[in-house]
Amino acid sequence: MKPAPFTLHVPTTLDEALDALADTGQDAKVLAGGQSLIPLLNMRLASPRHLVDVNGVGGLGRIDAGPAGVRVGALARHADVEHHRGAAAVLPLLAQALRLVAHPVIRNRGTTVGSLAHADPSGEMTAVLSLLGGEMELARKGGARTVPAADFFRGPLESCIEPGELAVSAWFPALPAHTGTAFREVARRHGDYAMCGVAAAVTLDGDGRVARARTSYISMSATPLVLDLTDAVIGQLSDAADWDAAAQLSADGLDPEPDIHATAEYRRHLGIVLTRQALGEAALAAASAGRSVPSLEPTP
Repeated sequence: MKPAPFTLHVPTTLDEALDALADTGQDAKVLAGGQSLIPLLNMRLASPRHLVDVNGVGGLGRIDAGPAGVRVGALARHADVEHHRGAAAVLPLLAQALRLVAHPVIRNRGTTVGSLAHADPSGEMTAVLSLLGGEMELARKGGARTVPAADFFRGPLESCIEPGELAVSAWFPALPAHTGTAFREVARRHGDYAMCGVAAAVTLDGDGRVARARTSYISMSATPLVLDLTDAVIGQLSDAADWDAAAQLSADGLDPEPDIHATAEYRRHLGIVLTRQALGEAALAAASAGRSVPSLEPTP
């Protein structure tokens, strides 16, 4: 199939892009990486009358990494973020999740912010942004706003982006010292959408005991699910913590829907198993974490 006819806008500045979106409103879609949008257009699941291609807009491909966190611009490709040494030093979770996003050819073109704007509950980066308590920066003609991850995702393929708005960046805040992270998922084939995925973050106190343990999930609910499992393991030494108890505690918050890929029961089982694995891996990373983060210069 081919897309329905549309008018293509090719702005070269952010102001031009926002003008085009203001003029076209709900009849427009934004094209950045296009790895999610183009299939929707070709199958005519989306038929916008206007397409605003922002690839020529300067300044939207920046990745700025510093001790406070990592800011990813709207045109930064998955592969750029995955292999960015500064981002990996501040937030290893970014690379841990991005290596699981589709296939290298997709990551070379797809954008991290575009993936978040797409709001697919099976998308790895939705879990990362939610677990970290990150934010999305949205701009429109004459103004801008910042939206916390908890308010950004509204439902499957539905975000709070309004007509006329452009997602210009995502902010991933740094985690506390002595925090380790991990991302585990199960898919039928590597690169396919996961039947279940779990991002985990474990923070230790100065004595190597668990101070906090949190997880977030993909393919388990309509929007990213975040669980605090600290009560099951708080105060326990990281190398002897009862991650089975934490995984069983997570079961109370897991209520997936069945689909053609997996039953609800199997998906819930995966959630429990992957929770235990991801927490254990994050705890091992936390035990060796706490090194000072170097001063990092922004990159274009």
